Amino acid sequence: MWTRSQIAKTLDHAVLKPFMTDEDIVAACEMGKRYGVASVCVRPSDVALAARELAGSGVVPSTVIGFPHGANLPETKALEARLAIEAGARELDMVMNIGKFLSGDCDWVRRDIEAVVAEARKHPGVLVKVILETCYLSPQRIAQACTIAQAAGADFVKTSTGFGDGPATPEAVQTMKETVGGAMGIKPSGGIRDYATACRYLDMGVQRLGVASTEAILKEAPEEP
Repeated sequence: MWTRSQIAKTLDHAVLKPFMTDEDIVAACEMGKRYGVASVCVRPSDVALAARELAGSGVVPSTVIGFPHGANLPETKALEARLAIEAGARELDMVMNIGKFLSGDCDWVRRDIEAVVAEARKHPGVLVKVILETCYLSPQRIAQACTIAQAAGADFVKTSTGFGDGPATPEAVQTMKETVGGAMGIKPSGGIRDYATACRYLDMGVQRLGVASTEAILKEAPEEP
């Protein structure tokens, strides 16, 4: 039985829709602080605002890099990472270059991740999560992508942007766990909208959940006895 506070500590609350306003960001940060979520994940242009709103709360400001398609040049992603960190981001969810990966250019994919990791490593404690967009990948490809992310020095692998053609699945998460579960964090994201689904992934041993339905999930969760 996962309690409300236990689940909250695993949640990266996503505020990434293109129409979100500054007021939406502030409200999301207030909600995140109220429940004690792991992080509030915002668009790059919102990082400074989120960092100010979350300062001193224990909730981490996080952001996305190369979002949502992952097709930016490695140099662009590196610059985006550097600017995000300077603005206050402490976690970076970068999108792998899916097209290059499916083209077989694994060297590009590795260098792409390494470019972001290199910026993060200049600042102790900044984490890099690599979004694989598993809906486009076979289990064998998921395992291969996880191995590349690990070799490039990333901290987490993540299933989905939430903007692709499919959500996280237990099957994809199981493949990720079997491949790098002992060495990297795993973050299912996409389609996690209720308490039961959240618990299912947490029972698999993942460390984070990417969600936008944070309040709905936590309101279903039992409080501590």
